[in-house]
Amino acid sequence: MIWDKKGPDNTDNTIKEALKRAAELHINHLVVASSTGATAKKLINCGSNVICVSYHVGFDGPGARRMSEEAIKELDGNGIKVLFTTHLLAGVDRAIRNKFGGVYPSEIMAQTLRMLGHGVKVCVEVAGMALDAGLIPYGEEVIAIGGTAKGADTAVVITPAHSNNFFDTRVKEIICKPRNF
Repeated sequence: MIWDKKGPDNTDNTIKEALKRAAELHINHLVVASSTGATAKKLINCGSNVICVSYHVGFDGPGARRMSEEAIKELDGNGIKVLFTTHLLAGVDRAIRNKFGGVYPSEIMAQTLRMLGHGVKVCVEVAGMALDAGLIPYGEEVIAIGGTAKGADTAVVITPAHSNNFFDTRVKEIICKPRNF
């Protein structure tokens, strides 16, 4: 599926297409990017193992967490694990850029993935982050759901690799994404 434009207006249809493809391929693990938990909440009772990957604590300022305690409790109470961790394609490279300037390898990799759309980059990133945290099984296809800013507009079938073997990641299918990003 190709959406005409990017953004949160595609969230419900992106989730619908992701769940449809997960059923067709018998994929039981979904990884969803969600900064506030709103997109992840749409996957409550979907019948799959759902991992919500959010911004790391401190992304918006020292000690700040974007997702509310209430949202975390609701997701957790409905079996959705929430992961707060450093972005796979940022980390210390971003700190070096912020301090000294320049562009570093992980940022080049992120920009390269964005050529396919911001959501594709997000999907690759959150799937790897969830794998590194041990929240999804190694070597299995999962569905990753991401987006451009708010909501979800992209879903992929992916076999992620651990960050130390990042280039072994395989994007098997792009289920949906915006044409104009």
